[in-house]
Amino acid sequence: MLTVAIVGKPNVGKSTLFNRIVKKNKSIVDDTPGVTRDRIYCQAEWLTRNFYLIDTGGLTVKDFSFKKEIELQVNYAIEEASVIIFLISAKDGINNDDQYVAKLLKKYAKNKKIILVVNKSESKNSSKNENDYYKFGFGKPFFISSSHGIGIGDLLDQIISLDTNEINENDSFKFCIIGKPNVGKSSLVNCILRQDRVIVSDIAGTTLDAIDTNFKRNKEMFTIIDTAGIRKKSKIGEGLEKYAFLRVEQSIKRSNLIIVLLDGSSDFTEQDEIIAGLAFKANIPCIIAVNKWDAVNKDEKTMNQFIKTIKIKFQFIHYAPIIFISAKENRRIDDLFDEIINIKKTLEKKVSSSALTETILRAQMLNNPPSFKGGRIKINYVTQVESQIPTFVLFCNNPDYLHFSYARYLENEIREKFGYNNVPMTLYFKSKTSEIRNKKEII
Repeated sequence: MLTVAIVGKPNVGKSTLFNRIVKKNKSIVDDTPGVTRDRIYCQAEWLTRNFYLIDTGGLTVKDFSFKKEIELQVNYAIEEASVIIFLISAKDGINNDDQYVAKLLKKYAKNKKIILVVNKSESKNSSKNENDYYKFGFGKPFFISSSHGIGIGDLLDQIISLDTNEINENDSFKFCIIGKPNVGKSSLVNCILRQDRVIVSDIAGTTLDAIDTNFKRNKEMFTIIDTAGIRKKSKIGEGLEKYAFLRVEQSIKRSNLIIVLLDGSSDFTEQDEIIAGLAFKANIPCIIAVNKWDAVNKDEKTMNQFIKTIKIKFQFIHYAPIIFISAKENRRIDDLFDEIINIKKTLEKKVSSSALTETILRAQMLNNPPSFKGGRIKINYVTQVESQIPTFVLFCNNPDYLHFSYARYLENEIREKFGYNNVPMTLYFKSKTSEIRNKKEII
């Protein structure tokens, strides 16, 4: 699939253009220089043609925090992309930063197609200095306004015309990493991807955006969504941090799996429980990964003690596998990915209605349902329905006769019989004449 990178100096509207093309607030837009620190990916579509779009940090001749890291990320984006959008601002004119970016592109993007785009061109006079832009040597410029949507269609027409080798790709398995700041999320991403894909720093909040990265493992497509650290509510103010928190929630909704990352070198806190609660609330499979295991003073009993503590504190996600890792030392990362694969296989598992019905009928014979609300439930038929997580409909005489403890018993029977122990599950109880009743409503 065609990959397009947006490159330019700070505050020329790279993130605004990115958001306009992908039709989402995918990149954080703010007047603060350096807001976009990592490169950010999203799949875009124009006239039924799909392509990947990359937003990058601003390049400048001036020295500032993260300058080297941002330049490294931009270089990665240039390597990955086959088309580069060199974005400049009509309001600024051509300055030293634009010349600096052009010099870098001529050095590192020799074999790439570069499209010169002049943003903030909503004024009729914006194109009067068109000849000045030819001096860059990148051909005829496109005049657009990202904020007003002017000229975007012509630019997209040009982009897809350069795609000579469109490839249809299957939907990838998406997972995100959530945790409090400085727990090691970006380091874990880099371990999984085996490159410095995300800027790693000890400064909490280095990663403000949720970053989508597509990659292949064993011939299968995956998307990893790295998210900003979730701060305590008292520390979530107006502006970027609050917006980043909302983006974490959106990342969770887009995921097939959540990795809840904990810091093994410090005590688990209420904040950790709140973060894990987001996974529970979303009803999405999750893995509890205890990071910084290399920094823990341990003996043969330490791991079992940790597991016991985790199962007590996070009992609401009892199904989540627990893995101890060290992103810094690159230890047990393969074990973590094995669990990701296991959960993916569990989610893809389908069970026949006959096997499900036989299991539940046998469970009823072994353990008769208790009388509840003046009656006793009798289940006659069970079937699995399409859903993001294993979901089953149990047809019975009257769902109102079901006690929550018996619903849990039936859930455990299905888990044990068919190997659904590592994911959440939903049971619906339905009679022929009533609406479906969710097991969670019973509890």
